[in-house]
Amino acid sequence: MDVIADEITTVRSFNRFYTGVIGVLGEGLLKTPYSLTEARVIFELAQRDATEVLELRRALDLDPGYLSRMLARFESDGIARRERSAADARRQVARLTPHGREVFAMLDERSVGEIRAMLDRLPAGRRQLLVTAMKTIQNVLDDAGPPRGTCVLRPLRPGDLGWVVQRNGALYAEEVGWDRTYEALVAKIVAGYGESHDPACENAWIAELDGAPVGSVFCMKKEEAVAQLRLLHVEPPARGLGVGAALVGECVRFAEKAGYAEMMLWTTALQRPAHRIYRAAGFELEREEEPVERFGGVIHGQYWRKKFQTA
Repeated sequence: MDVIADEITTVRSFNRFYTGVIGVLGEGLLKTPYSLTEARVIFELAQRDATEVLELRRALDLDPGYLSRMLARFESDGIARRERSAADARRQVARLTPHGREVFAMLDERSVGEIRAMLDRLPAGRRQLLVTAMKTIQNVLDDAGPPRGTCVLRPLRPGDLGWVVQRNGALYAEEVGWDRTYEALVAKIVAGYGESHDPACENAWIAELDGAPVGSVFCMKKEEAVAQLRLLHVEPPARGLGVGAALVGECVRFAEKAGYAEMMLWTTALQRPAHRIYRAAGFELEREEEPVERFGGVIHGQYWRKKFQTA
């Protein structure tokens, strides 16, 4: 899909806004004599005792002449020095002096202080929203790859039930064209769980990647000996990372431990990626419904079932 003008305008607007927020347009970063690039070089030099100049240039994608002039200034200010590499005399290494370490500590302390002040002005909910959005931006732009990190499953927190309803409604409308009657159904299911679920035999989980919610699933009581897996969903950027399998696996383990004899679920013929997850978890397609008009489209329902081994 071609990049559209509105997208370019949005990115440029964000860049102008955020550079103003973090104060990189002034003469010195954090009220110091150092520019943003100079502070970034000082930060990199502080991460180890000595750094090859060529490695530093490549890591920060800096012009060789520009970096050389910057390091010469650092030497003149007494915060860094250059010398030949002990391993290869053809290469230069740079290192911070004791005074340079003090400069780094000052820059680091001021940076932490300014960010803390910015975050302190925000209520907890907006602060979490900001941090999650920043992680999303980094993940999306980092080699255009999917979110990285470990999938963590956690129990529900305040606000999660509303998130589950909103994301199910939005995703199914966008991806398969279902109307608001599906979102209304999800709201009824979630409300019933929130009002009267039995913790001994019912549970729900939110999947997180890098601190951001990317999926959910519910284990609910269908009959005395039958559990039902409900409302499995995984956010598009997190698909293919094992999030769905982790959610289904946790749901199955809970149901078996709770003493159910079997577990069932209802899905549709459209959810083929989910079918693979269900099969891998030991579910079998039990029966299919006749196509019916539902959620603003034609739905071909399916019932899947998994039996647990009994002692």
